[in-house]
Amino acid sequence: MTQDSTPAAGVDIGKHRLDIAFHGQTTALQLPNTPEGHAALVAACQARGVARVGLEASGGYERALVRVLRAAGLDVVVFQPRQVHGFRTWRRRRAKTDRTDATLLAACAAGHGPGRPGPDPRLEALVEPLRLVEQIEADMARAKTRLEAYESERIRAGIRAEIARLKAWRAAELKAIRAALRAHPDLARRWALVLSVPGLGERTALTLLVRMPELGELSREQAAALAGLAPYDDSSGAREGERRIAGGRADVRTALYAAALPAAFRWNPALVALYKRLTARGRKHKQALVACARKLLIFANTVLARGTPWAQA
Repeated sequence: MTQDSTPAAGVDIGKHRLDIAFHGQTTALQLPNTPEGHAALVAACQARGVARVGLEASGGYERALVRVLRAAGLDVVVFQPRQVHGFRTWRRRRAKTDRTDATLLAACAAGHGPGRPGPDPRLEALVEPLRLVEQIEADMARAKTRLEAYESERIRAGIRAEIARLKAWRAAELKAIRAALRAHPDLARRWALVLSVPGLGERTALTLLVRMPELGELSREQAAALAGLAPYDDSSGAREGERRIAGGRADVRTALYAAALPAAFRWNPALVALYKRLTARGRKHKQALVACARKLLIFANTVLARGTPWAQA
């Protein structure tokens, strides 16, 4: 945290209401979480010279407000709940109401550096369709598991019909996402670059492009940490703990881990060699796969940074 020098506001977001506090001021506002309330918040911030607004990720209720604030030229910092909880503990604050949460967020934003730039609106528009595809895939997996539990042919036929319906729906959504990407030459180029990496199929490439748009602008260490594939030390004194991965974007990590198995056994010669080398040195199967997943991510980050397709050494 830096010194409290930036005029900042904090917003506690509810489904229907916004509680707003301004750092260093006793003024507090309550506004509806509606387009009218968002416009009123922008006006209030501009009237008070507020340059930065801090808020907490709130299950999607914050998305529309974030877009409005960024469009108005305000620096927006979206904190993860764990960050806010840590700041609360550091400040030794026990009381918790919507208003005190807004005050805490305002102090947190004032001491925070600039927020990350907003995502590419073209990719942001694909987040919901991709989330729907992920949910359809989860429904398909549940239906297939359910199918194994029934002997009645009538019930099994109904479940098979539901699986077929879900497959068709998934295919239609993926087709729409592909069309949206291909409508923009720069995004189509990025997609082609990721697909050039052996072992990264269409589905994984879509996840990387939409869920991790920073790829190509990160170091290999930053990319691994952002995907939750960076191993962290766990040692203290004489104890040497086992390094473990933690944090990051679970959906990206899941997609890469799923792609790592076939890539490390067949599709990517570099990963085949890496997997064999690690297991020969005593690494467990899952540890070797995590390393291969991390390597896949680094390969994707590299081809995007260089702007040239994968070339096997």
